[in-house]
Amino acid sequence: MCLITFAWRTLHEAPLVFIGNRDEFHRRPSAPAHWWETPPGILAGKDLQAGGTWLGLSEQGRFAVVTNFREGGSEPAMRSRGELVTRFLRGMDSDAHWNALHEQAEDYAGFNLIFCDGDTLGYFSNRGIHRRSLEPGLYALSNHFLDTPWPKVTRVKQALKNQLQMAWDSEALLGLMRHREPAADEDLPDTGIGRAWERMLSPAFIVSEEYGTRCTSLIRMDRHGEFSFIERSFGTDGEATTTREFSFAPTSHEHGGV
Repeated sequence: MCLITFAWRTLHEAPLVFIGNRDEFHRRPSAPAHWWETPPGILAGKDLQAGGTWLGLSEQGRFAVVTNFREGGSEPAMRSRGELVTRFLRGMDSDAHWNALHEQAEDYAGFNLIFCDGDTLGYFSNRGIHRRSLEPGLYALSNHFLDTPWPKVTRVKQALKNQLQMAWDSEALLGLMRHREPAADEDLPDTGIGRAWERMLSPAFIVSEEYGTRCTSLIRMDRHGEFSFIERSFGTDGEATTTREFSFAPTSHEHGGV
């Protein structure tokens, strides 16, 4: 993913509310969200080039999402960041997961990982080795550290806060991620990719022939631990193509903390 915002334990009826946009080159092949056969028990889209995923849920009630850390001129990595999500969803013990993230941090290009076992929510970045167990609150993340105040990060976080004060409306929540106006040049970050790319990547929703927002995901975990998941896909013109909806109750509820 490239832009996410989420509320953690701020609503009694929905301890987790998550919205995110996946931005990617249109030529990179991927499959939409579905229940995987191998490994079984994972609900996620799939990157058909590297085999991992950007966001997913497990039948045990786990959730994970990864964003890239934007930096110019980085060397190719040994391992795909998509495996960070699937590894957690497959049920790695929480302590072992933290240890693996530390030990293997340099094997990956820059990343941010958000992961949840149903009880606790963790954040890890291999740039500066940022590690946090997140307290209740609203958060947003793009391609820098958690809550870095890039214009689109600040905007979607405030928009989520405003929307959650109203009645639940999945279409309105999905619409929060459709803002296309680029940031003013004086507000653009400098991540080493050049001003033209910074400008193109600055809206919440990106439209271009080569690169853009491929899908928006909305996830809700209710107070019983049950999940609803909506994924809306988009074409190169930014128009919606398909919408997939899933709901399920976890087969078991894990405890232990991340």
